[in-house]
Amino acid sequence: MGFPIHRLRRLRQQEPLRRMVRETHLSPADFIAPLFVTEGQGRREAIESMPGQCRLSLDLLVKEAVELRAVGIPAIILFGIPAYKDDRGSSGLDPNGIVQRAVKAVKQEVPELMVITDVCIDEYTSHGHCGIVRDGKILNDETLDCLTAMARTHAEAGADMVAPSDMMDGRVAAIRRALDRAGFSDLPIMAYAAKFSSCFYAPFRDAAFSTPHFGDRQSYQMDPANAREALREIDLDIKEGADIIMVKPALPYLDIIATARRRILLPLAAYQVSGEYSMIKAAAQAGWLDESRAMMESLLAIKRAGADLILTYFAKDAAQLLRSPQ
Repeated sequence: MGFPIHRLRRLRQQEPLRRMVRETHLSPADFIAPLFVTEGQGRREAIESMPGQCRLSLDLLVKEAVELRAVGIPAIILFGIPAYKDDRGSSGLDPNGIVQRAVKAVKQEVPELMVITDVCIDEYTSHGHCGIVRDGKILNDETLDCLTAMARTHAEAGADMVAPSDMMDGRVAAIRRALDRAGFSDLPIMAYAAKFSSCFYAPFRDAAFSTPHFGDRQSYQMDPANAREALREIDLDIKEGADIIMVKPALPYLDIIATARRRILLPLAAYQVSGEYSMIKAAAQAGWLDESRAMMESLLAIKRAGADLILTYFAKDAAQLLRSPQ
């Protein structure tokens, strides 16, 4: 029997009761904070398309890492802005590269903070693509050598986890083999498994100076129309040895997150990407919505869909809000 016996509004009348019956909860422990690290000293370069985000030199990166840990955030993921780029992304493979030095600096100052590294050469290539290019074509198997070398240098620098984001076929297995052979069999891999070819990455590419100089990334990133293919990608990455699976972007792909959660037993991450962040920021600056409420509602939706971990540029602000007296 329904109304009037059942009145769902009974449980919505008082805030304490709403908290008691709330089904989904956010915690600072859910968040991974993406950070951009660049060369120099005392450099804090504002990213115009991502209000509130900056490229940080090593000294300021370490300071930010300390502050993130203080508000309860357990992990960061690093993206490097190198001093030079070439057609093979060589600076990303350098044991003394910007990310490798950043890992060491953060782990020395904040050893309890998990440091995850992005494994992809697009930030380091002169052409802006995620793979080796020959005659205008992205070469899959040749790129794997670069990715395994990069992952190994990150592990040697002290990274707690590597996260390949390139979308080359077979890269998880290749990286797992390389890490195992180098003595890093305990180092986990968080695979960008279902990474869609999305317009929502545009502010990130501005931040990392990684917009492709020709063509696009549709030959390796996924078609936004394809849900079943996303599940195939996820299944393959699990078989190849991934420890955590990621869906990227998040809000436009809540259906993928929810389906993956029902299907897999591994921890599931979702990346609330730069475009998702910047849309909320822009609308809030225009006075069209409440930034804090939009931030928390969007993160709650991602968690409700099934994500265990959320990579988000809102990590610090959301953690501070969650820790404040209610």
